[in-house]
This record gives sequence, structure tokens and C-alpha cells, in this order.
Amino acid sequence: MQQGLVRSSRTVITVTRSFFFPPKPSFLFCHSSFCSSPGLPSKSNQQQSPTSTSNIGSPTRVQKLISAQSDPLLAKEIFDFASNQPGFRHSYSSFLVIILKLGRSKHFSLVDDLLVRLKSDKYPVTPTLFSYLIKIYAEADLPEKALKTFYKMLEFNIKPSPKHLNRILELLVSHRNFIRPAFDLFKSAHKYGVLPNTKSYNIMIAAFCLNGDLSIAYKLFNKMFERDVVPDVETYRILMQALCRKSQVNKAVDLLEDMLNKGFVPDSLSYTTLLNSLCRKKKLREAYKLLCRMKVKGCNPDIVHYNTVILGFCREGRAMDAIKVLEDMPSNGCLPNLVSYRTLAGGLCDQGMFDEAKKYVEEMLLKGFSPHFSVSHALIKGFCNVGKTEEATEVLGELLKHGEVPHIDTWVMILPTICEDYDTERIGKILEEVMKVEIKRDTRIVEAGIGLEDYLIRKIRSRSKRP
Repeated sequence: MQQGLVRSSRTVITVTRSFFFPPKPSFLFCHSSFCSSPGLPSKSNQQQSPTSTSNIGSPTRVQKLISAQSDPLLAKEIFDFASNQPGFRHSYSSFLVIILKLGRSKHFSLVDDLLVRLKSDKYPVTPTLFSYLIKIYAEADLPEKALKTFYKMLEFNIKPSPKHLNRILELLVSHRNFIRPAFDLFKSAHKYGVLPNTKSYNIMIAAFCLNGDLSIAYKLFNKMFERDVVPDVETYRILMQALCRKSQVNKAVDLLEDMLNKGFVPDSLSYTTLLNSLCRKKKLREAYKLLCRMKVKGCNPDIVHYNTVILGFCREGRAMDAIKVLEDMPSNGCLPNLVSYRTLAGGLCDQGMFDEAKKYVEEMLLKGFSPHFSVSHALIKGFCNVGKTEEATEVLGELLKHGEVPHIDTWVMILPTICEDYDTERIGKILEEVMKVEIKRDTRIVEAGIGLEDYLIRKIRSRSKRP
């Protein structure tokens, strides 16, 4: 129905009149008791001043009617109809409502027309209008229109705030080809009385870091001190992350020291960035020292920090050092999680330390953690390869006891060993444990069972041929 109203202005006006001019009582919408008709304004009302209320109703009533319309174009028709009534002047709130409705529905040319009208009719405009417009242009991903909004505010003699500036800068730098216009606005903002703040600098520093222009980012960082703009933790973190991406981890550590000397407390993400970079550069001693210093410097290491260092040690074949890190965790108020145990057990298996790996696999099972099939497979395979069948079957038993089903590759590897070393009664007990475990689509136990059957048939036949 509303689409039909939009297409036909005559129908819209008819409907609008029914809102404004109900048949009775007529005196509700006439300021003169001598109105000759409820649908037509009297001569006296046609001559009323622009600031007085028209006979179609007060500006507040019109605003409510516009606000109630879900169709923005129908709301605009009502707005225009009221505008054409003699002696009627919209409230600023009506302009604000209709501009927001049209903006959110992306009728930007109509928004521009209304802004021109606001200026020509000399309405007192507030900064709130432009805050909404910048948000609308950001949601519509229109950086150029957001940039123009900054200068549009100046046309209305409204001084943009740093908040306006920052929101525009954020939108501009999200597009690589708008970084230069963003920088130009950043540099010229003070000419219009808008002084960039710490967030403004952070936006531009981050943009240049991501663009690979680290030298410009550093120049901006130094300018902050010259202009009495105090950097914050985010400023330092942005630069440290950029340095780490450039493999300049030593400079990033120096920046951390500078940060600490100036009294800043680095946040968790700053430490994560440095620890990860140090581990990747194989500077494991420095990573461990940094991990130990964190608590002293006011930032308690969390599970991510510990797991980063554990992974770093395991990658470099230093699983025993990783054990030390894991054992230090509880005393610092942080308990190992699934990733901690999986990483450590995998690292121990890689180094052939199967007895130690078995200990931590059993510990994680007791704590309700599920070892990845690659870890359990590596451990069982390792024991089988060195002839420790008893230990391999113990691991298998623990897995089954806790409802963990080994992968088919693990079954294919261990079943021949079990059949070779144990009697039928022992094999039967193991298979009974297997059948107690819930069979899932990804466990493929049935295939392993078929393989076992084939293996046993071959064994029986080979034994029957012996003298």
C-alpha cells in the first residue's frame, strides 16, 4: 500500500490530509474558531507568521507523523506537503529525523538537498547532525562523502571536534587510496581549530605501519612529544607490532624498555606480540626472561603467553625447557590447558622422549582434556618402534578408559604387535574395551576390525602349516 502512495503524490496527499484534517472536530486543527471548513485554512491563518503554528497542526505533530513512517520516501512526501502549507515552518527535529531516514536508506542526493535548505533557511544546526551523517557514510563505506562532511560543518559555522576528525580518519585509512587524503586532513585540521589527539595519531601511525611506511609512522610518533600529545599503550603496541612484522624484534624490545621507563604498563597483546616474535627468531632465552619479567612489571602472564613460549621451545627441540615453563605456570596463577599439554606431548614425542610424553598424556586425560589423535598416534608408534609394546598398550588402555578412540592408523599399527606378543584372552579384553567406546563417524573402528580379522585369519593359516 505504501509503495502505491509513493508513486502517486495525489494519493499521498489525500492520505496525508486524512492525518492532518480529520473530518471532526475541526477546531482541533484551527487556531481560529471561524474556520469555514476543516479541510481548508482560513484567511486569517494564511496570513499568520512563519513561527506560528499552521492549521495543519504543530511542527511537533508533523515531526511525530514523519517519525512514524517506515517508508523514508513516504516520510519525505509528508515533509514536503507540510512545507508547502502557508505559514508552516518545520522544526529542526523534523529535519533531523527525515535526514536520518533518507541517509540510512541511502537517498544521499535528497540528504544533500535538505542540508542546502537547512542552510538557506538559517536553521540553528547542532554537531549531532553531522555525527550521525559521518556514521551513515561510514556504514555505507563512502569515505569521500565523510571527508566532505568535515568541510560541510565549517560551512554551518560548526567547529568539528576531535571525535568527528577521528571517525572520518578511521574511515579514510580503511581504504588504501585514501591514506594520503586522510594525512592531508590530519595535517591541516589545526587550521580549523581542531587539534589531533592521541587517538588521531594512533589512527595515522597504524595506517602508515600497515602500508609499510614505518619511517613516516616513527616521525609521527616523535611529533607527538613535540606537540605535547601523550602517546598511550596502543601507540607503543602499534609500533612494536610493525617492527616485529619487519623482523626488527630488537628494536621492538628497545621500544618496550622505553615504554617501561616512561611509566607505561604494556598490555597483554604487546607482550604476546614480542614473545611470539622472539620465539620465531629463536631468541628463546630472551623470550623466557621477558615472560618472567611480566609479573614484576604489572602484567600477569596469561595462558597465551605461556603457550607461546612452550611452542617456541618445542619447535627448537627443547622440550625439557618447555616442561619447566609448564611447571612454572601454577605458581603464577595460570593453569595449563589443552593446548599446553598437546604442544608439550607432541614436542616430547618429536624428541623421542616417549616416557615423559606418556606421563603428560595421562595427566591431560585425568584432567578431562582430549589429546589430538596425532599426539596419541605419535606416542603409541614411538613405543612400538622401540619395542615397548607394554607401554604402547598402556597408552591405548588409558585412551579407551577415558572414551578416546584412536585413529585407524593407530589400530593398524598396534594390532599386529598385540597379536604377536599376547594370547587370545588378552586380545579379547582389549577388543571388549574397544566396543565399550562410542563409535563415531570419524573413528572408523569397523575398518580396523576388518583389518584385524584378516590378520588373524592369516596368522591361523600360517600356524596350521607349521609342523
